[in-house]
Amino acid sequence: MGDLATEQRALVETVRDFAQTELAPHALEWDQAKHFPVDTLHRAGELGLGGICVAEDVGGLGLTHADAVLIFEELAAGDPSIAAYISIHNMVVGMIDQNGTDEQRRRFVPALAAMQSFASFCLTEPGAGSDSAALTTSAVRDGDEYVLNGVKQFTSGAGSSSVYFVLARTGEAGATGISAILVPLEAPGLSFGANERKMGWNAQPTRQVIFENVRVPVDNRIGAEGAGFAQAMRGLSGGRINIGACSVGGGQWALDKTVRRLADRQAFGRPLAAQEALVFEIADRGTDLQTARLLLRHAAQALDAEQADATVLCAMAKRHATDAGFAAANAALQLHGGYGYLAEYGIEKVVRDLRVHQIVEGANEIMRLIVGRALLDTP
Repeated sequence: MGDLATEQRALVETVRDFAQTELAPHALEWDQAKHFPVDTLHRAGELGLGGICVAEDVGGLGLTHADAVLIFEELAAGDPSIAAYISIHNMVVGMIDQNGTDEQRRRFVPALAAMQSFASFCLTEPGAGSDSAALTTSAVRDGDEYVLNGVKQFTSGAGSSSVYFVLARTGEAGATGISAILVPLEAPGLSFGANERKMGWNAQPTRQVIFENVRVPVDNRIGAEGAGFAQAMRGLSGGRINIGACSVGGGQWALDKTVRRLADRQAFGRPLAAQEALVFEIADRGTDLQTARLLLRHAAQALDAEQADATVLCAMAKRHATDAGFAAANAALQLHGGYGYLAEYGIEKVVRDLRVHQIVEGANEIMRLIVGRALLDTP
């Protein structure tokens, strides 16, 4: 942390203490029981972790994206699954804060920033994943209300969240026909599918969100009609670097655990730490994590400064960081041998949790497409 400002070092130490006392001791239990730790999330909210980059006038911390990536790295060292959920929640709260009216901000944001209630992001559909602009969930204007119909897929926190940030079609085909609408949990016609059985991220619920003639006031639309897709893409830039930071935190935890093991274990009459092939593997994984960390900070600073290349830098950072984090965790499992495959050591859980980071917030293939098109200057 030698390059961090004094305030950032204090922030990191506070979050690290929370992660190591409130998350890490329970991570395996939550994973195995598929338990969503609502009380722990409420305590995270007491630290302001529900509104990290949200304005202070509605209960946020008013911090930068550069601060946020530091926070999520530390949270993920405690539990990547819960850290990732907090990241998604923050993305939604940030979009409401940045794009909502003053009345909407004051109505929705304070409870969410305090994590007294939770938020979910409803973009992906059964037939629209990477091609988000092809979504078909509809919101038809009927007087002072919208009537929503459709299904959203892979929604983190669904059924437990109080507010759903829904991207729905209010106009013509394509991105410009999509609006952002807030749907409260109590809205008649809103229902949820079964909790998905997943490879990882077991400590956060993932369900379909089903809209059957769900009526909400037009006043629940965030921004103008047709502006929702652009809002979501801007919000996802922050979400991408946060999920990248979660990958770095989980990968670093696994790497640190492996370094300690190599120092303690012997094979063929020599410490494992003296085996050159293993030394090289540790060196490569550590180098990749550090380059990911620096790229995340660079992208975060560009996003804070609203640089023209911020979206591309966030895509670069997300792709590299999620690949590096998963590679570090996967190598840690291999270097632990059979013990890495056992649940009690925690390595296999982190491998499972980090694998989905290469898919969510835009699959890494899409990140490469964004970067490649920008470098080639093609649409």
